[in-house]
Amino acid sequence: MNRTFGDLPVTIFEVMSQLARDTDAINLGQGFPDDPGPEDVRRQAADAVLNGYNQYPSMMGLPELRQAIAAHYAHWHGVSLDPMSEVMVTSGATEALAGALFGLIDAGDEVVVFQPFYDAYVPLIRRAGGIPRFVRLEPPHWRLTDEALRRAFTPKTKFVIFNNPLNPAAVVYPREDIELLARYCLEFDAVAICDEVWEHIVFDGRAHIPLIAISGMRERTVKIGSAGKIFALTGWKIGFVCAAPPLLRVLAKAHQFLAFTTAPNLQVAVAYGLGKSDAFFTDMRQGLARSRDRLTEGLVSIGFPVLKSQGTYFLNVDLAPLGLNETDEDFCKRVTVEHKVASIPVSSFYEDNPVTSVVRFCFAKKDATLDMALERLSRVLRR
Repeated sequence: MNRTFGDLPVTIFEVMSQLARDTDAINLGQGFPDDPGPEDVRRQAADAVLNGYNQYPSMMGLPELRQAIAAHYAHWHGVSLDPMSEVMVTSGATEALAGALFGLIDAGDEVVVFQPFYDAYVPLIRRAGGIPRFVRLEPPHWRLTDEALRRAFTPKTKFVIFNNPLNPAAVVYPREDIELLARYCLEFDAVAICDEVWEHIVFDGRAHIPLIAISGMRERTVKIGSAGKIFALTGWKIGFVCAAPPLLRVLAKAHQFLAFTTAPNLQVAVAYGLGKSDAFFTDMRQGLARSRDRLTEGLVSIGFPVLKSQGTYFLNVDLAPLGLNETDEDFCKRVTVEHKVASIPVSSFYEDNPVTSVVRFCFAKKDATLDMALERLSRVLRR
């Protein structure tokens, strides 16, 4: 069914954030830090407003940012990109996703979608005329399997949308899963649209492996990144799109009719930020890992079964062993109202046969915020 956007419900992020505002709850649902972001990067943006160019920049993005993106991915992922023909700047990763889906999908094309998924995917696929084919991932490991992919891919499969690290499940996929997906893309001649906005937010020595770097995938992958996630500046909405020239030319045509261009001062600042030393990125990961561990240890100490967070700003709790006799959505709403801590039900990231026992918390918060949330959550399981 190809519904209009007017037929769609309000996103779970807005529902839970509004409930948090209404009840004066701590919002551990939506994924935004309560840190202002790196000061030197912000100062670059401020200086570019006062002393730089504030009119329409190039539709494709400032040359210095496109060059910085290419250099960044060559350094971190070993992917060689031509900054002028294979890199484009967008007004956030969601705009990049919309442009990719609207630009590439023809009516009736099937698109493989992994559940749980970022909630923008399916409405955009359907609005573009595509047909989603769902692969259900399950806790605690959320892994790809040959059996599940064989059921989802058909002769009508034209695209797959793949989020790695996986936002709702906080999973960083290992090479064997990436290579498995690549084999199916090659077998079925499918293009992969890769949402990799969390590529730098990986923990415990893990490395992000981009699908575009896998043999055979260079010409059939759209790689999407986000400065907002890399620098904890989510309101900036600066996205990156990388693809081989035939794909990028199509994506650029869609981009010109969506946002056309992106704030030049923010582009200047992001170009500066992408050139920061490796220590900045490793320190950022270590700081977030410390917050993850603080929330994890606190939740475990009060009786919540925590699923290990491998990356992103999030960790999950599986309520199933607790025998609470309520769905994840009911739990989230009840705890927001009664205990003043908001979270997100992971079932909202499914359309078909959802997992209904997993709740997601954001740990990208100050210690005092996490500690206050834990104090309130300590009363949830008391008899």
